[in-house]
Amino acid sequence: MALNLDAVGKESEPVERSWTERDVLLYALGVGAGAEDPIGPDLPYTTENSDGIALAVLPTFPVLLGGGWIDIGPFNPAMLVHGEQSVALHGPLPTKGTVRCVRRITGIFDKGKGAVVASEGDGVDVESGETLFTTTQSVFIRGEGGFGGDRGPSGADEVPIPERPADEVVVYPTRTDQALLYRLSGDRNPLHSDPTFAARAGFDKPILHGLCTYGFTGRALLAALCGGDVARFGSMAGRFSRPVFPGDDLTVRMWRLEDGTVLFRTENQHGDTVLDRGTFTLAS
Repeated sequence: MALNLDAVGKESEPVERSWTERDVLLYALGVGAGAEDPIGPDLPYTTENSDGIALAVLPTFPVLLGGGWIDIGPFNPAMLVHGEQSVALHGPLPTKGTVRCVRRITGIFDKGKGAVVASEGDGVDVESGETLFTTTQSVFIRGEGGFGGDRGPSGADEVPIPERPADEVVVYPTRTDQALLYRLSGDRNPLHSDPTFAARAGFDKPILHGLCTYGFTGRALLAALCGGDVARFGSMAGRFSRPVFPGDDLTVRMWRLEDGTVLFRTENQHGDTVLDRGTFTLAS
């Protein structure tokens, strides 16, 4: 099998994605909101009818609203894992709506043992014409490298995490059934639910969705850096560096820089980094 390198630069056909309050609530539960304290600070994301509390959309919700499919050639889906993800918001998301999404392939990179496919897309409100969010992502497909192409960005320009204790630390447990709950938001990849499929991919048991880990991390950033105010959440980016298993604990460590940027990483209960090279910015 060989990836279609001519896909670089191509755009998907526009697709429309709609959501309702129910989708907003289900996503929040899928990334752990309310699990530790059902009547605590997560109520704005988990209920739509609490007295004096307006429903708000978690800022990482746009990861569910990606654009259409672009043919990148044949590959074994069991060999695909999420590499990197970013989301940039242009304001708080409405609790229901429809966006028109277009996705673009921005690069296919040769990593030797595998290939990285990078893409980006925007979500434009169909009624107002305003861009609500921009997302980028990359996926790593094992076994599809070695075609002699560009290796892609090296990360040499990234700012290192300061050699001091983190300024903020948030710890969230995940549930043993977390993947089964998160998949109800739309990602039915059997890697996260089927033991046989997970074994074919080289795992002892199903792993947690990378975007679920991303959502947990986004909740921690929202709580620690924005005081729970979704209007203050600007952008978030990170690289998935290690699988998470349902039931793992997630510790998010954050370091504030002088320019206002926050660096972060997410670790499991063993101290292994599972989401790396994290950067966060407040809304301007």
